[in-house]
Amino acid sequence: MAKVLIVDDEPDIVTLIQRYAKREGYEVTSVEDGSEAIEVCRREDFDIIVMDVMMPDTDGFTACRKIREMKDIPVLMLSARGTEYDKLFGFEVGIDDYVTKPFSPKELMARIKVIISRHQSGGTPKSPELLKAGGIEIDKLGHTVSIDGEKIDLTAKEYGILLYLVTNRGIVLSRDQILSEVWGYDYFGDDRTVDWQIKLLRGKLGKYRNSIHTIRGAGYKFETES
Repeated sequence: MAKVLIVDDEPDIVTLIQRYAKREGYEVTSVEDGSEAIEVCRREDFDIIVMDVMMPDTDGFTACRKIREMKDIPVLMLSARGTEYDKLFGFEVGIDDYVTKPFSPKELMARIKVIISRHQSGGTPKSPELLKAGGIEIDKLGHTVSIDGEKIDLTAKEYGILLYLVTNRGIVLSRDQILSEVWGYDYFGDDRTVDWQIKLLRGKLGKYRNSIHTIRGAGYKFETES
């Protein structure tokens, strides 16, 4: 049974995540701030930590950094702030995923499942700056992508789409989700823009073009061949 640590000072959020996590068969522990999270992680091991950023005493980023110095536990960060700076800073301190509030509990569970599975199979990148999927390597700090060791030239939108898909590998992402993540919530254009950009992106991925799967009526999913 996988063990989940929830770190959040909002009781309603904690209750919501607990309810869905227990339905998935997870053993759940919850604490209210980063300092408590650090202390409980000294005593116990967990398969994943779901942690809010803004908390009293010790914030989520600081807690994540200190926990990572002790143990290799994947961290999914929750925040009401969804700016690129916050996300990049989170990845720099070692988080595995970043979910903005409000969120879908079902999607959160899907992300948790993928992260636990990837970590248990040894697929979690050792360096938070590098994201690997087959022969594709994404340098998140340098904003570069390499295919089998050779850098390829992507536009900002192509890079954003690839990063979003690979970060959420195994999860079906709708066109609206991709638009919101890559273009921003104030984008009012046609969602078919995503289809065109993905067509261009596939053309640059060479033999890995089929890693981006079209899920009819739902969106897109990134999955490398086994």
